[in-house]
Amino acid sequence: MARNKVQFQVGMSLTAFTDAFGTEEKCEAAVRRWRWPDGFRCPRCASARHSIVGRRRLYQCNDCRHQTTLKAGTIFAKTRIPLTKWFQAMWLITQSKGSISTLELSRHLGLKWDSAWLLRQKLAHVMENDEAARLLDGRVEMDDAVWGGEQGEFEGGKRGRGGPNKVPFVVAVATSDDGRPARVLLHVVDRHSSDCIGKMARAHLAPTARVVSDGLGCFRAVTTVGCAHEAVVAARAGWSEKLPCFKWVNTVLGNVKTAIHGTFHALRRAYVPRYFAEFQWRFNRRHYLSGLVENLARSALATRPTPYAALKAADVGG
Repeated sequence: MARNKVQFQVGMSLTAFTDAFGTEEKCEAAVRRWRWPDGFRCPRCASARHSIVGRRRLYQCNDCRHQTTLKAGTIFAKTRIPLTKWFQAMWLITQSKGSISTLELSRHLGLKWDSAWLLRQKLAHVMENDEAARLLDGRVEMDDAVWGGEQGEFEGGKRGRGGPNKVPFVVAVATSDDGRPARVLLHVVDRHSSDCIGKMARAHLAPTARVVSDGLGCFRAVTTVGCAHEAVVAARAGWSEKLPCFKWVNTVLGNVKTAIHGTFHALRRAYVPRYFAEFQWRFNRRHYLSGLVENLARSALATRPTPYAALKAADVGG
């Protein structure tokens, strides 16, 4: 039996990672190269003329006198955590199929749990932003699901689909011409209603997409953005888990639950979208395992600073 090329691809080994990002100087050089590939540019006036001043090694523009740092204006802004630990976290998160728990991450990095949690949430925020504008096109398998219902999935979780601690979401998988999964979307909704599905379709589906779903009526809302829609009523055709037309959406849903349950034994409701985004980000880039650290670092440099208060804002009352 032939080996799966994706699963057996060469990733970034620990030796390769250490060679590339093993010191603070190497990490700073990589950040400088990715942020300013043509040399320093002042963020205020775009001038290239600058000097390095003071003990903090600030970049000072020779024209407008504006001072900045290598990390300012990025997700790394004002961090007290060395770049080496940020890069180690990116390597640990991207190279593991099932991710890594925050507690284990804190042990590997030698950080307090709270510091590792904040670092983790910032990187997940980067992944969430990275995925926000991407559209699914072509044939798209779609299904409804609920996160929760088993004790431990949430703090104080209760069984039942409609419980207050349950998170409804939609799983969508775009397949390639040869029938393989190309891209995945894990989208949290307020409820499985036509309004919510329509809003999701406007944000994440191309008008040329061809959606295949079960008979749940709310999925007809994808037609409001121009998508074609085929409903397969599972009650007539058999269990949806056994239908070939839902092969990949069921596979992805199983993998999501296995990966997250196996790593995170309790999630807070407000943070579920970020953990979904992390799984989605890795899945959609699974063909380029060796380049994921650089990919994530470049996205982190393009993401505006996100303080602790902003990351916690969604957790009010949660």
